[in-house]
Amino acid sequence: MATHRNGSQSKDAPGAVKAVLGPTNTGKTHLAIERMCAHSSGMIGFPLRLLAREVYDRVVKIKGENSVALITGEERIEPKNARYLLCTAEAMPVSERSMAFVAIDEAQLAADRERGHVFTDRLLHARGREETMILGSSIAEPLVRALVPEAEIVTRPRFSTLTHAGAKKLSRVPPRSAIVAFSAEQVYAIAEMLRRFRGGAAVVMGALSPQTRNAQVALYQSGEVDYLVATDAIGMGLNLDVEHVAFAGLSKYDGRRHRRLTPPEMAQIAGRAGRHQKDGSFGTLTGSGGHDSEFEAEEVYAIEEHRFAPLTKLFWREPEPRFDSLATLIADLETPPMRPELAPAPEAIDLAVLKRLAEEGAVADTVRGFGQVRRFWDVCRLPDFRQQGVETHSRFVARLWQDLRSGELGADFVAAQIAQLDRTGGDIDTLQGRIAAIRSWAYIAQRPDWVLARDEMAARARAVEARLSDALHGKLTERFINRRTAVLMKKLGTDAGLLSVRLEDEEVLVEGEHIGSLRGFTFQVDPGARLSDRKLLLAAAEQHLASLLGARADTLVEAIHAGTAALALTDGAIAWDGHKLATLSPGRSLLSPVMVPDRALDAVPDTARKALVAALEGWLEAALKPLAPLAKLDEASRAADAGPDLRALLITLVERGGMTAREDSGIDRLDKPRRTMLAKLGVRVGALDLFVPAMLRTPVIALWRQLAGVGGKGQAGTGGIVPAPDMPPVLVAGATRPPPGYRALGKQLLRLDMAEKLLREAHEARGAKKRGSFALDPARAVSMGLTTSSYARLLRLGGFQPLMPRPLAEGAHGPLAPVRWRWRPPRRQAEPERAAPVRRDGVFAALADMVR
Repeated sequence: MATHRNGSQSKDAPGAVKAVLGPTNTGKTHLAIERMCAHSSGMIGFPLRLLAREVYDRVVKIKGENSVALITGEERIEPKNARYLLCTAEAMPVSERSMAFVAIDEAQLAADRERGHVFTDRLLHARGREETMILGSSIAEPLVRALVPEAEIVTRPRFSTLTHAGAKKLSRVPPRSAIVAFSAEQVYAIAEMLRRFRGGAAVVMGALSPQTRNAQVALYQSGEVDYLVATDAIGMGLNLDVEHVAFAGLSKYDGRRHRRLTPPEMAQIAGRAGRHQKDGSFGTLTGSGGHDSEFEAEEVYAIEEHRFAPLTKLFWREPEPRFDSLATLIADLETPPMRPELAPAPEAIDLAVLKRLAEEGAVADTVRGFGQVRRFWDVCRLPDFRQQGVETHSRFVARLWQDLRSGELGADFVAAQIAQLDRTGGDIDTLQGRIAAIRSWAYIAQRPDWVLARDEMAARARAVEARLSDALHGKLTERFINRRTAVLMKKLGTDAGLLSVRLEDEEVLVEGEHIGSLRGFTFQVDPGARLSDRKLLLAAAEQHLASLLGARADTLVEAIHAGTAALALTDGAIAWDGHKLATLSPGRSLLSPVMVPDRALDAVPDTARKALVAALEGWLEAALKPLAPLAKLDEASRAADAGPDLRALLITLVERGGMTAREDSGIDRLDKPRRTMLAKLGVRVGALDLFVPAMLRTPVIALWRQLAGVGGKGQAGTGGIVPAPDMPPVLVAGATRPPPGYRALGKQLLRLDMAEKLLREAHEARGAKKRGSFALDPARAVSMGLTTSSYARLLRLGGFQPLMPRPLAEGAHGPLAPVRWRWRPPRRQAEPERAAPVRRDGVFAALADMVR
């Protein structure tokens, strides 16, 4: 019986139906080829383009080129009188009933989320006039019995025994082995490592052209190399003389998530080991870097005994939808099946693209009538070879539809698109992208009514794909020859038996080859490395440098505890020999910043990292001890008995680094007990400024400035002059405002404690002279390096006013009388004073200039 819409059945099924089920290496595919060749015509549908090509080559040797056709989405070899068709499942002409024999391979893929509905349709509808054969795993047997009750079930045992061999280092994997990886990067890394240890390996993956893939397989089959590195594509029937299969990992990304392989998937791959009567083994690869790189006991038992849970559902989608309108088409494609053995297929990308474009009026309005809807659906079914997702792929489909809705694509246009991709330059990623793009145009060129000069355009596309694939192979070969790249295995982990990694000074060496430098705890790729190598270099560093980073962290912790570590607090960050280890961020107060470890420390093993962070926190606490006087002020500002005026003054002192001008400081509003508290806290109340003497040391000022910057207080009042460790008490003014701890005196800056000392001497001289004016000795000011003008300005700021001597009478000679001084309490908003004219000579001339 044949099954029609919604899984219902009719009684017009042609020919005998036989289901040949069992594990790998049971000769199912070989049997199907023999049966097909025994008929006058036949067709087999395969899950992979590479497998279809392999069987095509075998059948051509039996029947000749003129009798055999190859039909895939991207390649069609169709001799005029071809009687035997080798196809991918999607490309099978299901409605074609003229074939005497029809077979569908790997029928259990009807449970695949993305392609399952295609295999279900072929299982239900693909029939030969004389004989139909369903090939697949035994897990599909219950559903085959239910959906194809007329089928004769034949279970074939495995020809050879498959046993678990455990985990092995790559250097100990036996000859005639296949190593299966799940990413292109891992495939090529393992292949290069095998070149170093075993003389080389063949590489098989979907990105290669059939010609390149065949050449690689020939290297292995001829014995020129003893190892094959491949993706999981070899699990689908590529027949090779493999004795052992090693899994580089047991998980893969399936298009939606990263997941562990199911036991049937593991068995499909492991079953490549042992052909015909020769036993095989399987195992894992140690040092592959995965957390799931070992088989569970239950998985080993299931693989060895081929005992798996049977499938309970196959995915189904209406194979013959109506094309009356887009809404009708979508509704039919989303119609649930009538049979309990069938489940609605998850939304595949072709349906997702159809629904998305149907919502866009600019596209949907152009699709009218049965023919246009059917043609539009064909365009939406263009595979997403570039794997760019629904959004990007739907835009490509929409552009393609605008060209196809009114006719065929011009040969010149298609030729131009293909020519744009016919460039073999660029790195590996670029070539892989071009190969994916040319596969789209190869598919387009194969359609019978899409392209003018179809055969010519299809031949061009196949030729470009072959050239790009060969160029990709050449690039990889070039990379394999590069010895530096040879030792950078992204996926092999830190297997000390394979790689020697060491650090000489700052240079990182793998197997004696320089790959980069370790600056602090940051790995820097060798600047001489090619751009295409950088990603691999970084990956290798991440895999192999953990132990080196841990040892470096332990050494630094010891140096910190011993006080010999070259740590410094610079620009709000803790640096080690100039390499940043942590940054400071605002904490609960200006003096209590939070230390945030730098992201470079994330690569350090957890235990060593925790010890290093703790040591850095201890070092920071010790480094901030010079700010203890400020910490006392900060603590006192929170005391309940401080009072609002004293609290405000203390907060100001903390925020200004322990110093502030007496003017407007509020000191005059403090009562005697609060003044006493202030003195006990170490704050000196001077004539012009309030300051904490310990905070006037230049290193302490610099430390406070960093915390002020971290706390968002900026560096107000610094005038742009950065304190240096050896700054003298007198400076030449270099900005509009003095740095912390200094007072501006015209063209010079004087440290606050020195200014207070000079003013105190002036007051002592005033006190010695009970009444009237008095003279001052400028010797101390001169020894400090103050100019007369700067000294006089300081005195005037302190309330001292000069009394100029009378000028000598005309014609008189001799020294002038000394300048005398008197003191008046300084006015806080004093207006500029003007002095009487004096003689402009000597010291008095400079003093007269200052007064003006």
